[in-house]
Order: sequence, then structure tokens, then C-alpha cells
Amino acid sequence: MSKVTDRLESQNIINLARQNYEKQQRNKVPGYMVSLPSQGKIYPEASPLRAGVVEMRYMTAYDEDILSNASYIKSGIVLEKLIDGLLLTAGVSSDDIGNPDLEALIIAARIHGYGKVYPVSVIHPETGVVYNKEINLSDIGYKQFNLTSDSNGEFEYTTSTSKDVIKFKYLTTAEAKNITDEHSISDLMKYTIREVNGSRNANDIEDYIKYGFLAADSREFRKYLVDNLYGLDFNMQFEGEAGSTFTAGFRIGPELLWV
Repeated sequence: MSKVTDRLESQNIINLARQNYEKQQRNKVPGYMVSLPSQGKIYPEASPLRAGVVEMRYMTAYDEDILSNASYIKSGIVLEKLIDGLLLTAGVSSDDIGNPDLEALIIAARIHGYGKVYPVSVIHPETGVVYNKEINLSDIGYKQFNLTSDSNGEFEYTTSTSKDVIKFKYLTTAEAKNITDEHSISDLMKYTIREVNGSRNANDIEDYIKYGFLAADSREFRKYLVDNLYGLDFNMQFEGEAGSTFTAGFRIGPELLWV
């Protein structure tokens, strides 16, 4: 008579075989390369993301089930789940990727899944007139990102007042989700700062944030992060009245992949 453990082991083998089969089948779908806005600088050298490019595959009808999954939508993870299923680069998940890089992958999925044309509303910066336009998503550029990182994907910064030397990193998608409304600034510092004045001890860093990081220096550091944030450049030139042109920004809405 077979044991329960035998049946469980058999089911595990079946599940593993099914997963391997599905992975092999997915890998047969044509793929394409996507450059990351971060150029891979924000990731450690051991990460496949350090190359600054990832490989993704084209969406299929099966992948569209993810976009309509009520549980994923309610949890706010539907786009992450989609990207996880489309990534072909081994050892990479959406949790490992910075938000601006993830945005680039989502736009790439839209372009290769449903096309480049996308409707946006833009506001003329001088007249305030709202225009409904169609853009080519492939024309969205990347911001300049000129900082130099070390082998850990970290960057160096010296505070103005105290002259403390900080090594910091840019957050991954998973880390960004851990920032709370109640402690938004200190949480940001906790996940961003990796070293202070040569110490990588977590307790030393926590004490520095609580008792040593002067408010003026903290504000200046946060401004430095914003000013040097990698990502997509959503500013484009549009045609206004009588053939005139203007430059305006726009945002990609949640309906990007619901077409």
C-alpha cells in the first residue's frame, strides 16, 4: 500500500515536470532585449541586471490571463506578475528590479504586445489648454544617469554640514514597498544607506539616521537622490494651435496594458 508521503513525492515530481515543460515552452516564444534606464549601475556585479539589459519574450493569450486576474489586481501586483512571466534572463524577478527600470520593461511589454501607439492627455505649459494626443511609446527616452557605482552597485555621497561619507543604493521594487507612510523618510534612509563613515554595521547606520543625520543634510541628500534619479523621460514635443509646438510631460496610466 502506498504511503501519503509517496503520493506527495509523486505529486511534487509531476509539478516539477509540469513547471519545466512550461518553462521550455515559454522559452520557444520569440524574445527581445530591453535596455535598462539605470544602465545596470545600481545592481551589484554578481547580478545579471548589472549588464544593463534583460531579455523578455512576447506576450501570448495565456499571459493576458494575468492582466485579468482579480486577485493580482486587488493586491496591486498584476504588472509585476506579468513581467515575472515574460522575463527570460535567468535569476531575475521584478522584486530585484528598481521601479524606473521596471517601468521600462512594462512599456516594452506593451510595445511588443499591443503596439507603439498610445493616447495621452497633455497640458500646454503656457496656455493651460489640454490636448488629447497619440504618442509613439518607442520615442520615450531615458534620463541621463552619470553617477559611477562600485562593485556593490553603491554610490558615494558626502554630507555638507558634518562631512559624513555615505554609501547608498537605489531601492528595488521589493524594498520600496517596505516604506511606510508613518516613517517615510527614515524608512527611505534605512533601505538606501548601506555604509556610514566606513561602517556597514546595521546598528551603526540606524543610530546615525536617528541621532547623527542632521535634518539639513538629510534634506539635501534626498534632493540629491531626486536630482540624480535614473528613469524614463516623459517629456515630448507636441503640436499646438496653428502649427506651433510645445514641450510637455505626461504619465503612463494603469490602462497601458488594458487595450
